[in-house]
Amino acid sequence: MTETTLDQPLRGSDFARLSRRVARAGLLERRPGYYAARTAAVAALFAGGWTLFALAGDTWWQLPVAVLLAVAFAQVALLAHDLAHGQVLRSRRASRNAGYLAGNLAIGLGYGWWAEKHTRHHANPNHEDHDPDVAPQVLVWSERQAGQTRGLTRLVARHQAWLFFPLLTLEGLNLHVSSLRSLRRVKNRGVEALLLILHDAAYLAAVFTVLSPGRALAFLAVHQACFGVYLGCVFAPNHKGMPMLTGADRPDFLRRQVLTSRNVGGGRLLDAALGGLNHQIEHHLFPSMPTPSLRRARPIVRAYCRQLGVPYTECGLIASWGQALRHLHAVGRSLR
Repeated sequence: MTETTLDQPLRGSDFARLSRRVARAGLLERRPGYYAARTAAVAALFAGGWTLFALAGDTWWQLPVAVLLAVAFAQVALLAHDLAHGQVLRSRRASRNAGYLAGNLAIGLGYGWWAEKHTRHHANPNHEDHDPDVAPQVLVWSERQAGQTRGLTRLVARHQAWLFFPLLTLEGLNLHVSSLRSLRRVKNRGVEALLLILHDAAYLAAVFTVLSPGRALAFLAVHQACFGVYLGCVFAPNHKGMPMLTGADRPDFLRRQVLTSRNVGGGRLLDAALGGLNHQIEHHLFPSMPTPSLRRARPIVRAYCRQLGVPYTECGLIASWGQALRHLHAVGRSLR
C-alpha cells in the first residue's frame, strides 16, 4: 500500500478496525488501582513540597524547594488532564469536581477553560483554523501565520526558535492569567472563581509569610518559571514540527490524529515524567484510555499504521525538541 498523505479520502472504517483490536486487548478498561496509587503519590509530592517549604524557613535554600514544587504542580496538572479525558472516574460530574480541586484550587489553573480548549485541540490537532494550541499569539506555527504578524509578535517570530525556552518560563503565569480572564465564559464561574481566589490567597500568603520580600519574589520567579518550562517540555514535543492543516484539510479521524502527532520513545521513568503523553499517537486515538495502557497499545497501533501505510512518527526526547525548534526556525525564516 502506498504511503498515506494528508489529502487521502476519508476511510472511517480504518479506525473502527483498530478500535476493535485495542478493545479486545482490554486496553480501554479502567485502571482504578493505578490511579489511586498515582493520586496518592502526587498528593504526597505536593504536600511534601509545601511541608519542606514551611520547615526550611526564610533561606535561599527555598529555591530548590521552588523547583520541587514546580514538579509537583506539573504532576497535578497531568492528573487534571487525565480527569478531563474521563480516564480516572466514571462519573463526568465527579471528574469535573475533582478537576476543580486539582486545577483551580491546587495549582491555579482554570479547569473548565482548559478542558474546553483541550477538547478543541483533540478534535482538530495542528489545524490552523480550529486548534487553539497553534493559534498565533506570541509564537507562530506556519509561514502563513508568520506573514500575518504585526508588531511585537512579528519581532519575536523572527527568532522564535531561540526564544522558545525563555518564553516557556512565562507559561505558568500565562495559564493562570488566561484562567482568570476566561471566568466570564465558563459554566460554573462562581465555583471556579472562588477556588482560583482561594489558591492565589493561600499561595501568596504562604510565600510572603515565610520569606522576606526579596526571597519571596525570587521563589515565585523560580517556581513559576520551572512550572512553565516543565509543562512546555511535556506538551511541545507532541505536535510541534508535525504537519499543519489549513482550510478544508480534513483527513479521516485516524489519519488526522496520527499524522499530526509524534511519540517520544523512552522507558517508564519518562512515562512518569510526561504523564504518559509521550505516547501521544495512542492518546489522541483513544483519549479515554488510561495512561498505563498507552504503552501496551503502542505496538498494536504502530503495526496497524504500518499495515495501512500511515507514517508513525517516534523519536527520542531531545530529538523531538530539536524537530520542534527547527520547525519554529523555518517558519520565521521569511521574516529574517
